Amino acid sequence: MITRAEILDIKSLATKQGREELGAFIAEGEKLVGEIRNSSLRIRRILQTKPIFADGELISEKEMERISQLKTANAVLAVVELPKHKLALANPAKNLVLALDRIQNPGNLGTIIRLADWFGISDIVCSEDTADCFNPKVVQATMGAILRVRVHYTNLAEWLSAQGDAKVYGTFLEGENIYNAQLEKSGVIVMGNEGQGISDEVAECVSHKLLIPPYPADRCGSESLNVAVATAVICSEFRRR
Repeated sequence: MITRAEILDIKSLATKQGREELGAFIAEGEKLVGEIRNSSLRIRRILQTKPIFADGELISEKEMERISQLKTANAVLAVVELPKHKLALANPAKNLVLALDRIQNPGNLGTIIRLADWFGISDIVCSEDTADCFNPKVVQATMGAILRVRVHYTNLAEWLSAQGDAKVYGTFLEGENIYNAQLEKSGVIVMGNEGQGISDEVAECVSHKLLIPPYPADRCGSESLNVAVATAVICSEFRRR
């Protein structure tokens, strides 16, 4: 049994303001909660409709439906403390780092975090107006990758400008064919907004413009690739080298 006040607190975690005020986010599903239990993140409480985890509290299915952010509630929901990552850990002088400029769609962001995890990219640096990585939809879309990838938020143009000699790559229609370009093992890969691409302010920081060419080259079909699909293509080509 949980109180009405506790239900309201958990429901408030669906919003960015609520997450910031309470310093927590929610994760749902036995697999995801199990992964969090084995990670370095601190769980405040686990609520479950059946005895799955020894440290979980039993609640009714009706109560779970009230606090769940999913269309069909899972049997387990955890309230987890927001991690605090140091931006200095994102070091493009030594490692490959992803940078996201105004990505808005939670599904795209979640998929990009999964891709970073798959391709061994430990840090993603986001503009302050990129979607919140602890939005419940993003957390679910990462399929646990949010536990292994550090996501930072900052003034992206300022951060890029401070990266010294690190190479900064971005995709543009006038860019060099990525399959012919010289790609390094370290640097920053910038991905832009779903509809507007990379902002002018951030574009000024890009030192190497790349193009994912269509096939055939004169194809006049889709306007552009989905940003998550484009991220997969680019990360795969960087790692292939």
